[in-house]
Amino acid sequence: MFALAIAPLSARAQQTPIPDTTPAPVPQAPQYQPPTRIQSVQVIGNQRVEANTVASYLLFAPGDPYSEERIDLSLKTLYATGLFADVIIDPRDGNVLIQVIENPIINRVIFEGNKSLKTDKINDEISAEPRALFTRAQVQEDTQRIIELYRQSGRFGATVEPKVVEQPQNRIDLIFEISEGPVTGIKRINFIGNTEFTDRALRKEIATTESKWWNFFSSNDNYDPGRLEFDREQLRTFYTNRGFADFRVVSAVAELTPDQEDFYVTFTVDEGGEYRWGDISVETELEALNKDFLERLINIESGEVYNASQIENAIDSLNFAAGTSGYAFVDIQQDFRLNREDKTVDLVFNVVEGPRVYIERIDIVGNTTTLDYVIRREMELVEGDAFNRILLDRSRNRVRALRFFEEVEIEETQGSAPDKAVVEVRVSEQPTGELSFSAGFSSADAFLVDLSITQRNLRGRGQLLRFVIRASSNRREIDLRFTEPRFLGRNLAGSAELFDVVIDFLDEAGFRSTRTGGQVGLAFPLTQNTSLSTRYSLRSESIEFPQENQCDTLLQNSADNRLSPQDTQLLTLCQQVGGRLSSVVGYTFGWDRRNDPITPTGGFDLRFSQDVAGVGGDVRYLRTDVRGNYYKGIFPGVVASATLSGGYIRGWGGDPVQINDRYFKGNFDFRGFDNAGIGPRLINYVAETGSTLIPTAGGNVDGRGRAQGGNLFGLAAAEVSFPIGLPQLLGSVFVEAGTVGLLDEDFQSNIIIDAAASGLQVGASCNGVTAQGVICQRTIDTLDPRVTAGASVFWESPFGPIRFDFTQPLVKQPFDDRQSFQFTTRTRF
Repeated sequence: MFALAIAPLSARAQQTPIPDTTPAPVPQAPQYQPPTRIQSVQVIGNQRVEANTVASYLLFAPGDPYSEERIDLSLKTLYATGLFADVIIDPRDGNVLIQVIENPIINRVIFEGNKSLKTDKINDEISAEPRALFTRAQVQEDTQRIIELYRQSGRFGATVEPKVVEQPQNRIDLIFEISEGPVTGIKRINFIGNTEFTDRALRKEIATTESKWWNFFSSNDNYDPGRLEFDREQLRTFYTNRGFADFRVVSAVAELTPDQEDFYVTFTVDEGGEYRWGDISVETELEALNKDFLERLINIESGEVYNASQIENAIDSLNFAAGTSGYAFVDIQQDFRLNREDKTVDLVFNVVEGPRVYIERIDIVGNTTTLDYVIRREMELVEGDAFNRILLDRSRNRVRALRFFEEVEIEETQGSAPDKAVVEVRVSEQPTGELSFSAGFSSADAFLVDLSITQRNLRGRGQLLRFVIRASSNRREIDLRFTEPRFLGRNLAGSAELFDVVIDFLDEAGFRSTRTGGQVGLAFPLTQNTSLSTRYSLRSESIEFPQENQCDTLLQNSADNRLSPQDTQLLTLCQQVGGRLSSVVGYTFGWDRRNDPITPTGGFDLRFSQDVAGVGGDVRYLRTDVRGNYYKGIFPGVVASATLSGGYIRGWGGDPVQINDRYFKGNFDFRGFDNAGIGPRLINYVAETGSTLIPTAGGNVDGRGRAQGGNLFGLAAAEVSFPIGLPQLLGSVFVEAGTVGLLDEDFQSNIIIDAAASGLQVGASCNGVTAQGVICQRTIDTLDPRVTAGASVFWESPFGPIRFDFTQPLVKQPFDDRQSFQFTTRTRF
C-alpha cells in the first residue's frame, strides 16, 4: 500500500468592509516521488512466521532498484502462501515496511446438529483439522462439501453455517452449525418416449429406486445427481444390448414436489428402432493374420439382433489372435455404419499395427489398508510390458473381483518419453471384515442359527479368515478356515480348514453322524474361464443311534435267527456303528462362462469333482460328482435356467459304502420331497399281499420305513423366473426330475422277520412266501424316476429373503416322503 500525504487547508480569509472576491489560491499537495533504490526491509505483525521466512517470498531485497511491479508480485506471492489473512507493503522512501496479519491456527473442529451423518464421516471429507491454518476460502469449500454429503444422503434442505470462536495465541475453534432438514426421497420415476419396454422394466435397470416403506435399508431411493448420470449409462447399455443402436437419453430431470420433501425423476428417451447385424468383416494388412481366420473368430452373425456388448468380445478375440501371432502392438479400429432404411448395422474391424508404447511405471493410489503387492499381483501387466488396453481392462476386473474396494479406476498418462506410459491404479477401500448373526426358520430345517466372523483382507494381505458356527434341527457345524490367495508367491490359492459337523438323521434314517477333522487345499486357474482345485482331508467319523447299546444283542439274535420286527431295521445300522478314520484326496474342475456371477442371464457353469478315500485310514471309496447350469434370458426380467447334476460313489478293496457317505436327496435338493424323501428304503410288508405297508416300531410314523441313502443320484431341473409385478417380488415355475438308488447288496434285505404261526423260519428269504400273517422286511431300491412340478415365490422382505415353494408330484413312489409346501427365511442383524 502506498501512502500519499495531503496538507490540510489552514488559511483564513481576513475580515474587511468590502470582501475581496478574488479566489484564494488552493494549496497543492507535494507530488509523490517513488524511491530510486530500496534501502531496507522491515517486517512487523508476524507471530509464528519468522521475518526471514517472509523475506524469502519477496522478489526484492535491500540495494535492489525500486520496482512497483516487483512489489505487486511480492504482495500476491505472500497472499498465495495461505499464511496471512492480510498483507500491506509500504515503500516509505525506500525503507519498505511489510505489515502482516497471520491466519489463525485451528484449535478444534466442532460439528453441531449432525445426527444422520457421523462426525468421523464428515471429518474424512473436509480439509479443516486441528493445528491446521484457518483460511476463509478453505472453510467455504468445506462448507460446500458438507452440504454435498447431505445431498448425497437425500437431504437437499440441509444448511451449514461456519462460525469461529477466538482463543488465545491467535487460535480459533471452528464450528460448523448444521441443520440437516428432512430426507428427500424419490416419489416417482417416470419414463417418456419408451414403447418397447415398460416403465417397470426400465426401473429395474437403473440404480435409483422409488421410496417405499419396505426400502428403509436402502439408500438408492434418495436423489443423487451422480447416480442419475450412472442411470443414463445403464439405460443406454440396456437398450444397445437389445438391438436399439441409436438409442439415446434425451434428458434426465429431477423436480422437487411442492412440499419440498420428494423428487419426481423423469427420463425422456428416444428408443429409435430395433436393428440387426448386417455385414461383418475384418480388414488387415498384417501378413501373419489371415482375414478369413479373423472373421471366423468373431462371434457375430449377420441377421441377429444387434448387441453392443458383442463388439467388445470381438475386439478381445482379435487382440488375442494378434498377440498369439506375435503382434503385441495392434490397433483395432471400428467402422460402424447405421443403415436406418433397412435397420441394419454394418461393422468393419480394421486391424493395423499400432504405435509401440511401453509401461514405464505403475502407481497404486488410495490403498490405505491393502498392501501394494496384493493389487499388483492382480495386474496382467508389469513395468516394461507393452501397453495393452485389453489387459488393463482385465486387470481392473481382477482387482474389482477381490471385493476389497468400492471403486477401481485405471488411468494412463504420458511418461518421460512419447513411447512410455505411466499407469495409475486408483482404488477406494471398503470394509472387508464382517461380524454377522443370522437366524431363520424353514419348513424343513425348523430353526436356523448362523454366527460368523469373517475377514476377507487379513492384515491387508488379501488373506481370508473365517469362523462359522451354524445350527439347525438336523445339522450342527463349527468351521474355521484360512486361505492364502498367493501361496508361495505364486498364482496358487492355499487353504486350511478345521471342522466339526454333526448330522442328525434320526427321524429320516435312524442315525446320527459326527465328523471331526481338517482339510488342506490348493486352487489355481487353468485359463481365463477354467480352474482346478485339489484337496486332502483327514477326519474322524462315527455313526450312532439311540439303541446303540442293544447292538450286541441284535447281532447275536441275527446269528440265531431270532430277530423281531422291532429289531430287524436296526440291524443294518448296528453293522455300521462305531468310529473310523477317513483319509480323502480330491479335486474339482470348474468352467464358468456366465455373464454375471451373482444374477446370470446368459452362459453356463460346470463343476466336476472326484474324491478318493483310502490313502490311509479305514474307509475306501471313489466319489464322482458333476453339476452344470445353463442360463438364457428370454425377455427383459425373464430368465430360463436348466440344471443337471449327478453323483456316484462306490467302495473299493472289498469295502461297501457306509450310510453316512451315501447320497440323501430331497428338500431344496429336490423340491416336492422332504429330507431324504426319495431313494432306497427299508420297509415291512405283509407277505400275502406283497405291498401293504405297516408301521414299524422306531421308524417313521407313516409306515414308510427308514431311508437308506443311495450310491447314485441324478437330478434335472428346468425353471423360468420372472417378475410378478409387485415390488421386491419374483416368481418362477419349475419342473424337476431325479432318482437315487444302487445301494450295496451288503445292506439290502429281503427276509422274514415275523413268521406268526406259519412255521416258517425267521430270517429265511421272503421270495415266494404268501403264508398268512407272515411279515417280511425288504429294501426297496429301484432307479424309478420321480417328477415334480411347481411354482416358487421369492420376496426380498425388510426382514430378509423369504422363499415359498408349492409343488405337485407328477411321478412318485408310495413309500416316498413327500412335501407339497416348504418355505425358508433368514435375516441378519
